[in-house]
Amino acid sequence: MPRRGEFSRDFPEDSQQSAIEVSRIGERIVRASTATRRNLTNRILPGNYQCAQLAAELADEWVEYVTAAGLSAGTVQSYQQAIKRLCASADAMLGSAAPNASLGRDHPDLARVVAAWERTLPSEFATGSTRPSILSGAIRVLVRRRVEHPQRPVTERVTAMARAGSGVPIGETTELDEFSRKDKQALVRGAWNAVVALEKRLAAGWERASQGQHPDCGSWMSIDDLLWGLAHNAILPVDIHHNLPSPSKWPDELRQCVMRSDGTIQSRAVKQVLDRWLAAQLWPNALDLHAFRILLVDATGHAPEEVSSLCEDDVEFLPGGVRLTLVKKRARRRYYRAFKDASLEMADVVETEDFQDEPRREVGSIVRRLLTVTERARLKAAEPDRKLFVRAAVDVDLTLKFCEWNPEAPLSRFSAWLRQNNIAVTGKQEIRRLRKSVKVEKSVTFRGRIHDIADDHHEETYKGHYAQGTTLRVISAEVINTSQEHWFNKAVDGPTVFTTQVVASVDELAQLQTLGLSEQEASDLIQGELDMGVTHCKNPYDSPFSPRGELCAVAPLRCLECCNAWVMPSQLPQLLLFRDHLERVRQRLHPQRFTAVWGQSYANLRATLEDRSEEEITVARKHIEEGSITLDLPLSAHVEFDA
Repeated sequence: MPRRGEFSRDFPEDSQQSAIEVSRIGERIVRASTATRRNLTNRILPGNYQCAQLAAELADEWVEYVTAAGLSAGTVQSYQQAIKRLCASADAMLGSAAPNASLGRDHPDLARVVAAWERTLPSEFATGSTRPSILSGAIRVLVRRRVEHPQRPVTERVTAMARAGSGVPIGETTELDEFSRKDKQALVRGAWNAVVALEKRLAAGWERASQGQHPDCGSWMSIDDLLWGLAHNAILPVDIHHNLPSPSKWPDELRQCVMRSDGTIQSRAVKQVLDRWLAAQLWPNALDLHAFRILLVDATGHAPEEVSSLCEDDVEFLPGGVRLTLVKKRARRRYYRAFKDASLEMADVVETEDFQDEPRREVGSIVRRLLTVTERARLKAAEPDRKLFVRAAVDVDLTLKFCEWNPEAPLSRFSAWLRQNNIAVTGKQEIRRLRKSVKVEKSVTFRGRIHDIADDHHEETYKGHYAQGTTLRVISAEVINTSQEHWFNKAVDGPTVFTTQVVASVDELAQLQTLGLSEQEASDLIQGELDMGVTHCKNPYDSPFSPRGELCAVAPLRCLECCNAWVMPSQLPQLLLFRDHLERVRQRLHPQRFTAVWGQSYANLRATLEDRSEEEITVARKHIEEGSITLDLPLSAHVEFDA
């Protein structure tokens, strides 16, 4: 009988060991909350892939990373999608070797697998999408986390791959454009109409409920009795469902409640549709609250998620308006804003910033109407934060509940509200575009002062997200075109140059007057009384470089850039001396600096001298050499600061 240790049975092969590990791999589950407090469950089942061990390793890192970093629901789903896509690609590329795939094994080479997956990843998305870069980066983050744990082996090639830069293009994001002025006016007008219609509907519903009685004492097919029962918690939607007969036996009044716009009655879930219609006569539903959010975003200029998350404690009514406490969750910042009513004066409030609302944009009036509309729903809601945006809903199981509004629910999105109110807008149906429209209005009102415009976020945020709107680009283009036209006109309308000598005659005086000079200015020009050194000046007290009425402060250095300048043939020697001066300055200064300071004068001077003949220039040089002509420049012209 063999002794202990003498058994000839070998240890299991790697494939057998891998199969044992796979059999112990279970589902990885991560639960994350969205911005609207909806809990989303994300799952990864490694057993669904041939490379089950690789999937389990990445999934374990995913679960730990989400728990440690507290990632948002969207980021959690991105990591989940990256793991699933990589594992599916690894199965296709590795084939029979997929069960042996692991971050701690050299064979098969996962670095090569990840590189091949990244090369084909951009082709699975639209051109310029940022999604491929996000998914590629997610895998690298998980691998780098695993490398940081000494007890979790990772091969050198995979480690180098994770630490190297990704070859996937980052892509481009398209910023949302603001609503046009026409679309914005249609939205605000439609929102006000919807608010007025909601108030009338609720008032009529409670009026009818006051006239009813318990359906057992009255009738289960009486709208007044059904409304009375729901309003007094005497019945539930499930009771209406069980006690009502088939729709064919309903009275016409009850059938009208579930009738479509085309005059037909829904064939399925008719009683559930009736329950929701009855609840909407007493409390606001999910679509009704969009109108208040539109009005508050338009009136305050703040983000939709900030105004829709207001609580009762965040509202403080003041003698002249309302004071709101707003919370920016991403920046973890709480700030206060006070808004005046248009017809009232507001007392000074400490730590607030207020501005005058426009007509029909009083924030205090909108908030009061919102509180009135949702008052009964808020009393029934089990909402510890006491949110303002609370609605009533009838679930599929026919339970009536009052809960916080979720504007991103599939059947209650902003696009559904637009369809319900027959409002057509150009471009993407996104409420955030309305905030950008308000930002554009503030940009125009504050004349581009970013400090005043970006009062609820950083200036960099404004430059990156809000300064890219079409309206602002058009305004900026107009400003640039106006500035360019101004300087172009200055360059074109430069000095007036005479190539022949002007004499004091009646004909010459008349000719000068036709060029825009008065009789006195023409006479002074001929007599040399307006000589500024390099050129003559039409009016030294009307210089574009100095305030009107003051003597020009830049003559004669900027005379060749001025439309008031008149160049006479007798001033050719001074022009030659001035060119020599500019040539010396040109040798001292950096080319960019010289062009910025003297470029226009130098160009005009060269154009003026090109019109003179060689004989004229030779004669002018002789006068200069004889010493009878000098150029008088201020001391500042001989000192240049290259800065």
